[in-house]
Amino acid sequence: MINPDSVGRTFKGVEEVTVTQPQIDAFAAVIGETDTSVAPPTFSILISLSQYESILTQPEIGVDWTRLVHGDQKFEIFRPIVAGDVFTCSATIETLRIAAGNEIVCVRSDLHNGSELVVTSWSTLVVRG
Repeated sequence: MINPDSVGRTFKGVEEVTVTQPQIDAFAAVIGETDTSVAPPTFSILISLSQYESILTQPEIGVDWTRLVHGDQKFEIFRPIVAGDVFTCSATIETLRIAAGNEIVCVRSDLHNGSELVVTSWSTLVVRG
């Protein structure tokens, strides 16, 4: 069960993530994008979801990652992601509710390259009951 005291708290990711051109190329190929001079707009989810797992599965938060389903996603992009960007990620648990025995949590992720905010995304995650 997700700790309700986690709502409203921001958690910092522990790793820096460096974006490489081969990562952008591979992601673009999967979605059929041919311009790889910048990452496709949804590329940031690769960083956010991997960071979410390390952040949200901490015992004091209590997300059971094995029961998690990704429900919805939206992005606010301040500039394109390019190879060489080095990101830190934070996750803020904005809301938590129970529906039909499932925990539904909305998490905001902020990706910073140094002090520059590059992408904010919101994920709706469903932890099946």
